[in-house]
Amino acid sequence: MANKVISPNEIYLNGVYYPLARPVQSVLASIYPAKVTIGDTTRDSQLRSSVISWSDWRGGIGVERMQGAADADRAWWSTCQLRYRHHLVLPALANKTTTEITGGATGIEGDITMLAELGNTMYASWDLAPYYYVKASDDWTRVTSGGSAYSFPSTPTDAITVRMSGTDYVVVAHRNTDSGASGFSYFANATTVANVSTDAEFLAFWDDRLWGIDSTGQLWYTLTIDGTPINDAKLSVPTDYVTDLFVGRDAQGEQILYASTQVGLFAHDSANQRFVETQFHLPFHQFNGTGSVRWRDSIYSPSGLGIYKYINGNIHAVISVMGPDRDDGVPSDRRGTIKKLAGTHTELIAAVDATTAPESVASTDVAYQWSRQPHFGSPVIDADTGYSSIIAWNDTGWEAKWQAPDAGKAVDQVMVTNAGQGDYRMWWGYDGSVYHQMVPFDIINPAQLNNYEYALSATHETPWFDAQQTEVDKSALRLKIETSGCSSTETVTVYYYTDYSTTEVQAGSAITSNGTTTYSFGSGAGTEFRAIKFKLALVRASGSDNQEKTPDVISLTLEYRKKMEAKWGHTVEVDLNRDYKGNSPKELRENLVTAIESVNLVEFTYRDDDGGDRNYYVDVSSASGIEYTGHDERGSSRITLVEP
Repeated sequence: MANKVISPNEIYLNGVYYPLARPVQSVLASIYPAKVTIGDTTRDSQLRSSVISWSDWRGGIGVERMQGAADADRAWWSTCQLRYRHHLVLPALANKTTTEITGGATGIEGDITMLAELGNTMYASWDLAPYYYVKASDDWTRVTSGGSAYSFPSTPTDAITVRMSGTDYVVVAHRNTDSGASGFSYFANATTVANVSTDAEFLAFWDDRLWGIDSTGQLWYTLTIDGTPINDAKLSVPTDYVTDLFVGRDAQGEQILYASTQVGLFAHDSANQRFVETQFHLPFHQFNGTGSVRWRDSIYSPSGLGIYKYINGNIHAVISVMGPDRDDGVPSDRRGTIKKLAGTHTELIAAVDATTAPESVASTDVAYQWSRQPHFGSPVIDADTGYSSIIAWNDTGWEAKWQAPDAGKAVDQVMVTNAGQGDYRMWWGYDGSVYHQMVPFDIINPAQLNNYEYALSATHETPWFDAQQTEVDKSALRLKIETSGCSSTETVTVYYYTDYSTTEVQAGSAITSNGTTTYSFGSGAGTEFRAIKFKLALVRASGSDNQEKTPDVISLTLEYRKKMEAKWGHTVEVDLNRDYKGNSPKELRENLVTAIESVNLVEFTYRDDDGGDRNYYVDVSSASGIEYTGHDERGSSRITLVEP
């Protein structure tokens, strides 16, 4: 805008100077209308402030930025239990078993390559060496065969428990990678192991037969545990494309074999001894289908950090995505590749390995992939590196059951069983050790749980909250947090972040008592923000006597106010009774009508401040006036000018 010198009792509007009959009246126009309350008043009925509250956590992790109150049950990331309304508590305790050989102090070394159960006993393999767990001493004893410590001929790739000819066996597939022999091994006790040289990468039990599939896609079966394997169907995929073998339902509800591959799912046609390509096709990923499982009525198949839910149908299959990569995903240092799925009574468990990215794909493999499925996008999906974790889905949301304490270390295996400890638990391998954690049969109010062991600490991060108005400045006034189960050793500490910063600010002292604790921001004046999020840190005392204790967050409530950018409204009474700066009353009135009818905003100036004009772009929101009759064009007009 060009500088315009404004004389006393004068305005400049849409390029025309007008005289005024009285001074300009100004009012703040950027204010929200008053709230209207229907029915009983609520916490959000306050006229000068607003409220957002978190008290239902069941939506799970995976939302980085809230879309209003609809996401108030979601978290960005949390290691707390999220399955309960009005209860945010510590996760179940992860118990690390003693990794020492019975009778000596030599530690067991190596990656956990196998977990299995037999006769209420847990078995695990450190690299090639299998052990069984002794609950009384909380340690592991080496499996023997022929009176000597036994080692698998090569690295285990799969393990199942079967019952054949009235005897329970653990059957372990192992593959020749750098050295050793491919095949499978089986044992009915911890003192005798038999090796079979038939190639086997993955195993399944169906139709009272032991089934195996090798790296070339050749399927075979045996009628007895020590019988001669008989070749059956063979997959038409390149070598090393098979990622799993398991039992699922077909379109008629009958159990059949399925083979997961790096490019999709294949169904076994036993009548014709062939594999049939299903409608479940995927772009290439080296871990596609690894650890697939049937849970409840569906097949669940991982792909990177994603999971596909597959329901076979008579005409069309139903394929949907439900992995933790939906919505906003997970924090970058929690990303990884799902290596194993396992079902419980209430949840689907996923082991996320955040340590390695997929290897590059050979050109021949890419050519095969694109020849089979040319409509898909990039042939390789990369993974990230960070903290491995075990997460769970309950048909509503994802919850982190356990997070690795260190980056760059993998979760090796996971299974859910009553073996080992005699109660329902999840077992997994991490950093050369085997862990276990209690798993409930059902969803129980934590306030009603007895003999439940909680972890030492956990954190919960809310999504970023901007009140669905990112452009509007807000002021955080007060934060109220209601808790139970707190004491001097069971505490909750609240932190907050503003405007997408990584700078963490502690809201106040740790909460050590029950009831409602109120934090005032800025010593009562408030703290400015465009977006805000909170982190809750829950801690209990160490020691076995305190394992059944947990602080419990019932609700978290933020009181805040919105402050729009200052915009002004002006009421002026234009004097149309005389000629003014070259315009007659008639011309002044015509120009005023033009300004009133303008579709675009019009320029308005009424004060010169030592050479700096006070200019606005305004809309004429109302107009009234006095007009003489006949040929007399004189009068006055009262108009209201408002900045949008």
